[in-house]
Amino acid sequence: MSIHPVMQRLAEKLQRTDLPDFVPGDQVRVQVRIKEGDKERLQAFEGLVIAINRGPQGTFTVRKMSFGQGVERIFPFNSKVVDKVEKVRSYRVRRAKLFYLRGLRGKAARLKEIDRVTGRVRV
Repeated sequence: MSIHPVMQRLAEKLQRTDLPDFVPGDQVRVQVRIKEGDKERLQAFEGLVIAINRGPQGTFTVRKMSFGQGVERIFPFNSKVVDKVEKVRSYRVRRAKLFYLRGLRGKAARLKEIDRVTGRVRV
């Protein structure tokens, strides 16, 4: 099923270009706009990108551990709630979706950090 050309042009016009290139296995810090009453502030959500869903309404899923509890948030790429995304570090992974990390705890959930420029494992 294809998208109507007018809708496709509109979707392309609304695409964000200010987000960095990141892939599953990257640790990112997402600055989220939080509205409390009439005030607005930024709150950081830092975690591992475990999934990216491409497309006109694409999303990415970020997972972090908070007080021993796994917390996941799904962010739309083109959302106004997402202020900024910073890539913190990269890990070596061999899959596009890292849902297997949900069942791992502690040392079992470790990943090897890599340098994305050279592709080598950092020591």
